Amino acid sequence: MNAVSALNSASQFSAVSDSQSVVNRAQANAKAAESSELRETFDKFVGEVFFGQMLESMRKTVGKPAYMHGGRGEEVFQKQLDQVFSEEMTKASASQFTGPMFELFALNRS
Repeated sequence: MNAVSALNSASQFSAVSDSQSVVNRAQANAKAAESSELRETFDKFVGEVFFGQMLESMRKTVGKPAYMHGGRGEEVFQKQLDQVFSEEMTKASASQFTGPMFELFALNRS
């Protein structure tokens, strides 16, 4: 009888251990998904702000061309074009320079 009860105890312990490992894996997966979503949002925000400010500063240093200036229409839609440029530059390269910034952000969060 002792052998049977020891076997039952071992199987129950194994079942509890398995369920705990499943819970731990689920929590780790949820944390990783949250972290990747947070990283994407962080990259997008920092990249768009950085590139947007860079393009705005660049536009201030360049004068209007003598020929082929679009007039008031160009001035009105220039910010929208710069926004699209900053979004595309963010998709292409923001993660390269936001990595260290995100690590510092994550340290403060934990």
